[in-house]
Amino acid sequence: MNQPINIFWFRRDLRLDDNVGFYEALKGDCPVMPIFIFDTEILDKLPEDDARVTFIHETLQSMRQTVQDEYGSSIAMYNGKPLEIYKKLVDEYEIKTVYTNHDYEPYATQRDKEIKHFLESKNIGFKTFKDQVIFEKDEVVKKDGDPYVVYTPYMRTWKENFKEYNFKIHYTNDYLNNLVDHSRLPNLSLSDIGFTKSSQEITPYDVTPTLIQEYEETRNFPAKDNTSRLGPHLRFGTVSPRKMMKKAMNEDNETFMKELIWREFFMQILWHFPHTKDKAFKAKYDRIEWRNNEDDFKKWCDGKTGYPLVDAGMRQLNKTGFMHNRVRMLVGSFLCKHLLIDWRWGEAYFAEKLHDYEMASNVGNWQWVAGSGVDAAPYFRIFNPTTQIDKFDKNRVYIKQWVDDFDTDSYPDKMVDHKEARERCLETYKAAVS
Repeated sequence: MNQPINIFWFRRDLRLDDNVGFYEALKGDCPVMPIFIFDTEILDKLPEDDARVTFIHETLQSMRQTVQDEYGSSIAMYNGKPLEIYKKLVDEYEIKTVYTNHDYEPYATQRDKEIKHFLESKNIGFKTFKDQVIFEKDEVVKKDGDPYVVYTPYMRTWKENFKEYNFKIHYTNDYLNNLVDHSRLPNLSLSDIGFTKSSQEITPYDVTPTLIQEYEETRNFPAKDNTSRLGPHLRFGTVSPRKMMKKAMNEDNETFMKELIWREFFMQILWHFPHTKDKAFKAKYDRIEWRNNEDDFKKWCDGKTGYPLVDAGMRQLNKTGFMHNRVRMLVGSFLCKHLLIDWRWGEAYFAEKLHDYEMASNVGNWQWVAGSGVDAAPYFRIFNPTTQIDKFDKNRVYIKQWVDDFDTDSYPDKMVDHKEARERCLETYKAAVS
């Protein structure tokens, strides 16, 4: 291609419609070449059968097929460090502008800064857009401009701002003819990027009116499994957050809407306080003398703690890449409070296993159970893993589904006594934070 082109760089926005950056690129004055980069800085840390990589690859191949069949175009696939890829692209094409959508995680912001600097040195524009959230960065702040660090007032201001929000769905269909006329752009197989097809599958999301209407009364009971499974789809952008918010509004479901707002709350926390990815928001909590016993951690990872609801959650996670949200709170609390193992160990394990892993929410929730984060549970609030069963899985349906040795001689004894672990935790935390 000798003609000038614009590039659209797909990242956490794997959809053709209602994609703000893609929409803006297509409305530009040059044909658009869509690309995706399998970033080795990220992928090199993952197991070769990672379900998320399979999901990304299959989603891209489906998108690629659509633009090939319907528009005679394609999506160019690359593997490597993004900056190195762009150095090759500027030699190969006459690029006018690179379009993409904002990514708020610390690694991503640093990566984008470097790429913007490089492209501008070549007189190439770099334009990014808000896409994966309704409100970002400092769009929902206190009157004095400081960020909110408590959810409820953030949520109230978010909702006030939303009343004035110009709600727009970005339909790309009218502009897809502005893709480059080239259906043989480079492609990559899973093996080309060093991966194999995962045996785990990312479950399709369910936001039917019935699920949304029943969400409040059923969401806390893991046996019902009445959750939307939206997490990975929001994480990788196979759904539009605007369309999901519109659905919540149409169903007039306050609880479902608040869950979407929680996601944005944690994103703005990570944006304003990037150190929280590996340091306590409340600095004194970094003084806690964690036990960090590796044998105990392995039992927790394997779901062999002797506490059936904890074990059910961990075994569900290991087998499926998913864990019910109510159970996530319990297993997190058990690790930090009962076993006195650093929340960062648990956060890293979830990062490896969860299909819907998103740094902002994961870090935010782990710091919540550890007591060290914004708007956190007080450190003396310690879930009782036995009474939680009577509250949320009274008939042991969820436990029996995931713990096949439950109520057998082979099921492990409790690794700690709840009362003793609770007292140990309170003493340890009090010594650190008083």
